[in-house]
Amino acid sequence: MAVTNSSSHQPLKSRNVSISNHNQFLVWREFLWGAIAGAFGEGMMHPVDTIKTRIQSQAILSGRQNQKSISQMVRTVWATDGLAGFYRGVAPGVTGSLATGATYFGVIESTKKWIDESHPSLGGHWAHFIAGAIGDTLGSFIYVPCEVIKQRMQVQGSRKYWTSLVMKESSNVKHDMHLYGYYSGMIQAGCSIWKEQGLKGLYAGYGSTLARDVPFAGLMVTFYEGFKSMTRYGKQNWFPNSNFHINSTIEGLLLGGVAGGLSAYLTTPLDVVKTRLQVQGTTVRYNGWLDAVHKIWFTEGTRGMFRGSIPRIMWYIPASALTFMAVEFLREHFNDKLQEVTSISIDQKRSSLQEVLK
Repeated sequence: MAVTNSSSHQPLKSRNVSISNHNQFLVWREFLWGAIAGAFGEGMMHPVDTIKTRIQSQAILSGRQNQKSISQMVRTVWATDGLAGFYRGVAPGVTGSLATGATYFGVIESTKKWIDESHPSLGGHWAHFIAGAIGDTLGSFIYVPCEVIKQRMQVQGSRKYWTSLVMKESSNVKHDMHLYGYYSGMIQAGCSIWKEQGLKGLYAGYGSTLARDVPFAGLMVTFYEGFKSMTRYGKQNWFPNSNFHINSTIEGLLLGGVAGGLSAYLTTPLDVVKTRLQVQGTTVRYNGWLDAVHKIWFTEGTRGMFRGSIPRIMWYIPASALTFMAVEFLREHFNDKLQEVTSISIDQKRSSLQEVLK
């Protein structure tokens, strides 16, 4: 009887192992696709992010209320720093996006399943929002230091430009901003910030980053999944008998861009606060998130709170489009191949184990 029971339970145990291995494969696959897609989107759109960062930080670095427009800032960067100026800080930017993309998409996949199974009442849009928020929060431990380094390198531009700005700052008595030394690279910048300000410097604006990115990440995945549902609903109701099919890569490109742009605009005030806190350096102008909101609102008004919204949208529409496009493309073209490789590897290990036990 014992032998019979053991052999009867063996297929069930094997199926459970197979299901467990498949679920693990789904999760780590999403981590991989997310990392690749995040780095791809950041690398492609970094010049636009540089312009946005410079526009948002003008009030701190120049001390003037009459600030440059997008076209003026583009001309300034090109005239003072050339093409390299647009790509200052790209290394920490890509590094941070690798971590954020991996945790964002990887955690979304596992968190949505967990919420659907353990908390069915939170299904649908709430599950998407929570999953996106959790994924981005976990990525923030690596992303925030990279963001601080990236933004400080972006506003510095070339060594010649930064030197002239420091000299101008030192001759201006009214300007109380103490500018930090020039950063030649990502590692040197990180070591310099650590030496001058410690862990607090590397995680400057951490609370404001979470205040911006948690709602942004939650909104973006919610909008994206909502738009996908609307697309499926529209096809079923408007073209019920049609063979019309939208390629998932194209769908990711279009819907990801709309979701990213809409989420970016709604969270622009939070982004302004975060940028100001991270680039202000050792001389504190804003004493925390609430103080920054209060001062920006009363000195610059609504325009100040939404400063840089256009380049932010211009960055997030294509960046989100490229990211979701890349994820959908990788899912469509490589999931089956990875599944096949993983299955072969598991079968080989299982057969080797059986040979050892014989």
